[in-house]
Amino acid sequence: MPSPGAGLLRYARLKAGLSQSELGKRAGVARTMVSAYEHDRRQATLPTLMRLLKAAGFELHMQLAPYDDHDDVLRELEQHRSPEERQRWEDYQRARVAKDRAAVSAALRARKTTKVPV
Repeated sequence: MPSPGAGLLRYARLKAGLSQSELGKRAGVARTMVSAYEHDRRQATLPTLMRLLKAAGFELHMQLAPYDDHDDVLRELEQHRSPEERQRWEDYQRARVAKDRAAVSAALRARKTTKVPV
């Protein structure tokens, strides 16, 4: 499971239709660093994460909120799942990721073939 920063960065980059190289150039960060941030090999500082998100066309808004134990409850439920239930959930997630990747690929292909009048 990626860290929130890694997941957010990858999601923003894919949503913007950018490669790691393109995002890195826009933000003034090496492609290898973008990859390291997305794969949790390095942790971007908050200013760096915000600069990368801005380069992808997004802003990060944060606010202080009371603690929500939702994730704790889900984690507790997960610990009581049978191996079969876990496998079904993992299969579902893999299928969902594959579907999302296909949609992103189709959007990128459409973007490349769309001609903009000059």
